[in-house]
Amino acid sequence: MKVLATRRYPGPAFEELADVEVESLPDLRAPRPDVDALLAANESIPLDLLPGLRLIANFGVGYDRLDVAELGRRGIAVSNTPGVLSAATADLTFALILAVRRRVVEGDRAVRAGAWAGSWADGFLAEELTGATLGIVGLGRIGQAVARRAVGFDLRVLYAQRTRVDTELGDYRELDELLAVSDLVTIHAPLTQETRGLIDARRLALLRDGASFVNTSRGEIVDEPALVAELVSGRLRAGLDVFAHEPHVPEKLLDLPNVVLTPHLGSGTRQTREAMTRLAVDNLLAFERGDPLVTPVLPR
Repeated sequence: MKVLATRRYPGPAFEELADVEVESLPDLRAPRPDVDALLAANESIPLDLLPGLRLIANFGVGYDRLDVAELGRRGIAVSNTPGVLSAATADLTFALILAVRRRVVEGDRAVRAGAWAGSWADGFLAEELTGATLGIVGLGRIGQAVARRAVGFDLRVLYAQRTRVDTELGDYRELDELLAVSDLVTIHAPLTQETRGLIDARRLALLRDGASFVNTSRGEIVDEPALVAELVSGRLRAGLDVFAHEPHVPEKLLDLPNVVLTPHLGSGTRQTREAMTRLAVDNLLAFERGDPLVTPVLPR
């Protein structure tokens, strides 16, 4: 089976692919009818240049850049890599929560700039986590991992999602109510037609003055201009790992002291990225053997 990989993916599992060629999709200029399978990271696929394609092994959980309906019509199977990145993304979520809530990055900048002056009693006062209310939008694998971590900080956990579930991890609230009563809100919903723009200007206005907003899911779930306006006003604080038009970051955010920005690092640990490669390769090898996909989005 001829595999085209859009980059060399990390970890030893990548070397198990017997016939693999590495080339980025923007570099494709001529049709490649010899390619049977594609290993890609949630990228737009030039299907007309890959007429023999039978499988897309998506490196990542999200596959919002794939036209699943069209792939289904063409009989192209799709797999993804769920589960293995939940812990890393939940860890980054809490890193952003702590950095935003305790003004860690602001303090770092002040020290580096030689601007640490005055008494410790009146500088960079922040808000504690203990006793605060954490609102989780989307209680899937990653949202649940965040909720479990919240226990150690004595946070009250609420969650909102389309389907109410029986869980001890948090109490269910309708989305508008969750936004209105939470001290911190973190986004963990997948990007779909229903969730695109879910957190719009009206819903952002429901957040309490001084609330913290964290997004490690997808930038398009939030009305980015409306969020920028709220942050420029200073009414909210935010930790953002994802943006609507990556790698573009709204220029107005770059100098704001109330925002912590990271470059889509959710799954960015060595262990997690190697586990993602392992799962993607397992799907490729299963397909080559004629076995069911390990983690199918569209089965063969």
